[in-house]
Amino acid sequence: MNVIIETERLFLRQMNEDDFDALYLVLSDAEIMQHYPYIFDEKKVREWIKRNMDRYKENGFGLWAVCLKKTGEMIGDCGLTLQNIDGKMLPEIGYHIRRDHQRKGYAKEAAKAVMDWAFMNTDYPALYSYCKYTNLASIKTAESIGMSFEREYPDEVNGITHVSVIYKK
Repeated sequence: MNVIIETERLFLRQMNEDDFDALYLVLSDAEIMQHYPYIFDEKKVREWIKRNMDRYKENGFGLWAVCLKKTGEMIGDCGLTLQNIDGKMLPEIGYHIRRDHQRKGYAKEAAKAVMDWAFMNTDYPALYSYCKYTNLASIKTAESIGMSFEREYPDEVNGITHVSVIYKK
């Protein structure tokens, strides 16, 4: 099953084509994706899965399927990707959790586990999280795992992008 990380309530594993239906529920949800440049259609969800499967091969990491330990159900994604943040390719912890599972601490639990995994398994001296400046839930999740505000910058996609960072100790 390619489990990468286990937490108290979750396991994170490599996603695959069979995750389409579960991921579609997350990425096509207008409320969840309100701070994203677009809402995903079927084609974009399939491309998302393929891109992450390619990342596993190229980088040894990507966004992983977030699954409930009790049921095995996939409720979102969380992981490490390399993103263009203000003109630099930086390691970013990203997360999307299905609406009916939000506000239960799953994003924080998964993101903290990814942060710990990244600091143990990569040489990156810092990890980042970035989002549209209005995405207060995402900013709060980043802060809840110890990240702090680094900067905001104007960009075409978000208008203003908020960047949080945590440094390896």
